[in-house]
Amino acid sequence: MFALVAFWIGMSGHFEPLLLGLGVVSLVLTMILAYRLDILDREGAPYVRVIGFAMYFPWLMKEIVKANWTVIRACLRADLDIAPTLVKLKTICTSDLAKVTFANSITLTPGTVTVEIDGDKLLVHGLYEQDSQPEAFTEMDRRSARAIDGKGAAA
Repeated sequence: MFALVAFWIGMSGHFEPLLLGLGVVSLVLTMILAYRLDILDREGAPYVRVIGFAMYFPWLMKEIVKANWTVIRACLRADLDIAPTLVKLKTICTSDLAKVTFANSITLTPGTVTVEIDGDKLLVHGLYEQDSQPEAFTEMDRRSARAIDGKGAAA
């Protein structure tokens, strides 16, 4: 919330006492309501995960590039040698945010799409059966859990 306040002040350039005072009243009222409604939790305030996600993002980009080469080669071949498959994965991610991050990471990687999330299980469609086995997603699962939940990984 404070990051948004700083961003607004920095971008608007309005430093009039009335606007700043109304902003403070609005901020305090919002914080009181959020506390009373019990909607403050780790997923509602993801700032604590910025460093973990910053470490995860470059690794994910590398995986996306590697998967792109596989899909590009499949598209350029004269014979279409794909073997599509659906596979169920069990994730170690505990929070909804970590599960969604893991599912979106799978979908961002070319050749795979997360079709469904049901509890701690994901249904994934893969372009190549040999590359879409549950073991192929273990590292991504571990890194997603570590980045978002802050656990589940040994360095």
